[in-house]
Amino acid sequence: MERYPDLVLREMREGHEIANHTYSHSMNKSKSIPFMMEEIRKTQNIILEVTGQRPRLYRPPGGIYNETLVRESRKEGLLTVMWSWHQDTRDWARPGTYKIVNKVLGNIRNGDIILFHDHVIGSMQTVEALKIIIPALKEQGYKFVTVSDLIQYDERYKSVEHLHPVQRN
Repeated sequence: MERYPDLVLREMREGHEIANHTYSHSMNKSKSIPFMMEEIRKTQNIILEVTGQRPRLYRPPGGIYNETLVRESRKEGLLTVMWSWHQDTRDWARPGTYKIVNKVLGNIRNGDIILFHDHVIGSMQTVEALKIIIPALKEQGYKFVTVSDLIQYDERYKSVEHLHPVQRN
């Protein structure tokens, strides 16, 4: 964000949600909670400076978290959100375009959060895979929404579900 603020602003204009993923992407399980919280706060400040908005979502690098980190990030106004475990494309390992495509299309479920990486050194496999995945999912009737929209939909669905009385014979 510091190097490419224009790219971040373009992402926002195009409807993408900006969230917190820490400053240095540290995935060491032994990092202390104060260290991780400093990473989160630093990122919150940069995102606010670049976008004028404070993110509400946080995804821990590598999916490494514990209850203390979740609780402390909640105090910062962040909801910890993970991806759908069956939709980890492992694109960072450069498995090949069609392995990424097959992983997603072969496991797709309504409400999935699919894990992709927007920058994999020396690889365009994710970009090429998305050129296949996005049209295929649209053709199947899937819509692409932000994580916040997905959460709001889920909350509306749950509340609407409770409004329907059980029909009696």
